[in-house]
Amino acid sequence: MQPPRAVGWSPDRQALRIIDQRLLPGIEQERDLTSLDEVVDAIQTLAVRGAPAIGVAAAIGLSVALRAASGGDGARARHLLTEYAPRLASARPTAVNLAWAVERMQRATEAVRNDELLDVLVQEAEAIRAEDAAMCERIGAHGLSIIPDGARVLTHCNAGALATAGIGTALAPLYTAHARGRALTVYADETRPLRQGARLTAWELARAGINVSVLPDGAAASLLAQGLVDLVIVGADRITANGDVANKIGTYGVALAAQAHRVPFYVAAPWSTIDRATPTGTHIVIEHRQADELGDLPASVPAWNPAFDVTPRALITGYLTDRGFVEPPFDTDDELS
Repeated sequence: MQPPRAVGWSPDRQALRIIDQRLLPGIEQERDLTSLDEVVDAIQTLAVRGAPAIGVAAAIGLSVALRAASGGDGARARHLLTEYAPRLASARPTAVNLAWAVERMQRATEAVRNDELLDVLVQEAEAIRAEDAAMCERIGAHGLSIIPDGARVLTHCNAGALATAGIGTALAPLYTAHARGRALTVYADETRPLRQGARLTAWELARAGINVSVLPDGAAASLLAQGLVDLVIVGADRITANGDVANKIGTYGVALAAQAHRVPFYVAAPWSTIDRATPTGTHIVIEHRQADELGDLPASVPAWNPAFDVTPRALITGYLTDRGFVEPPFDTDDELS
């Protein structure tokens, strides 16, 4: 079975079409979004999630929302763009791909006439979507070298097809290895509190026929200690210039346990996730979520509920990108693709 298509266009290209990931694994429901409010809400409530998928959703969502709100009037759309772009870019602060995609859409309109603006936005959004899908394929191909036949792999959160417009980042080498006939055993951390590993990674890998088991986050260290894991591979929402990585909360603990048990720990992400303007992980703004996501808490008891943590460069074995394996520090003169 083909990996799910998490984000893309509606058939008439008048809407952003997503799989509502809040309903998985029980219900696989597609939604068409046409307004900025709908797109921002989908991103903030994790109906669409994963750094690359958020970037694609922002690009397509900005295009369709401006067309719908302007009634096809390019001058009106240009005026609305100045309002819509910052609102969309701030929907979630940690994933760099969101701001990157919005900025790219804005740049694409700078030198075009008003009567061309809406068409240019569609073309740029489609380019971002197509590039994301191609990026996933390249990560999968480059990552084959670390996924031998019989590999036992631990992953955290969801960095698969549901997090991108293609076959994923951290899961891309697994899909590629599986397509080549290599046997795999995948362990997916549950990923508290929203259970992206249990709900999403397990769902899409089982759907593809890949052998996957779910474990509580607190069991990952024990699994590593027992020698049942050959490598860990995770995604990233932001990689700083020195190589620190922001990813779903709990990633840092897995990296510490992997180092303690001498298990390689890899990060897979598109080159666009590398934020060379942010020098280290201490400069990353970490999103905090509402207390109710943790379940029923006693009245008046506060919650500390960060959505992400930062794994320092020293704990990371390698960085897998669509350009292949790369090493920090990342050159500020390199052009982002």
